Amino acid sequence: MNHKVFVVPHDFTPVADNALNHAIATAKIVNARIYLLHVVGKLKEIDAAEAQLKKVIIDKNSDVELVPSVRVGNIFEDIGDFAAEHHAELIFMGTHGVKGWQQITGSHALKVITHSEVPFIVVQQKEIGETGYDSIVVPLDLNAETKQKLGYVANIAQYFNSKVHVVIPDETDDIFRSQIKVNIKFAQKFLGEKGISYDISFLNPKNFEKEVLKHAESVDADLITIMNLNRSNILSGLISNPEEYLITNEANIPILILNPRKNISAFSLG
Repeated sequence: MNHKVFVVPHDFTPVADNALNHAIATAKIVNARIYLLHVVGKLKEIDAAEAQLKKVIIDKNSDVELVPSVRVGNIFEDIGDFAAEHHAELIFMGTHGVKGWQQITGSHALKVITHSEVPFIVVQQKEIGETGYDSIVVPLDLNAETKQKLGYVANIAQYFNSKVHVVIPDETDDIFRSQIKVNIKFAQKFLGEKGISYDISFLNPKNFEKEVLKHAESVDADLITIMNLNRSNILSGLISNPEEYLITNEANIPILILNPRKNISAFSLG
């Protein structure tokens, strides 16, 4: 039987361990194998890293298959490359740690994500609930790429029996409103055909990402789904953006983030 594959970059910090807990909870539902990846800078560091990963696996004592993997390289390239080589469906990564791999906070995490074709669930301190991702917020704006999120969200929602909260900027311009109506109809048809419970809310378009976060808190969201639409900015590492704001959000809500792709098939956990 072919297993689904998840990757968890682990730097032996509590937030990385929390990301592993999120991965395990999801893997139990979809029968996935999890690779624990630690990236080292020198060959002489491999043995110690392997021993630490094995200790993590023993301490976790999980029914899910956990496979330790140590790689020599750097986190910005090797996490995405490793996930691609193992045909991973998702990468669960902890962020906001006070120590560990170059303090993987906003801009560092985005550099890692930008290099990967595999979607990420970025986790802070918030633990996954017993019933998983029950409440998922999906911002749907004027970018055509944002529709790609719905395929990923739909599959997660079906497995966790989640309620999907679609949020849309309440634009006043007639042309924008017309485009948004097209996106709304697409979302209604797509989610409705899959039998997913959803609602739609209009938010103030000014500081939209802040309004998204406020709404996510109000519906007790377990996950916010976003696209990485600023890849050129992220590569320079010089410009802050809404993606960085959300993945390091103060509410500690996990973020599902993926890079736009020209040809993308719906994410399938099944």
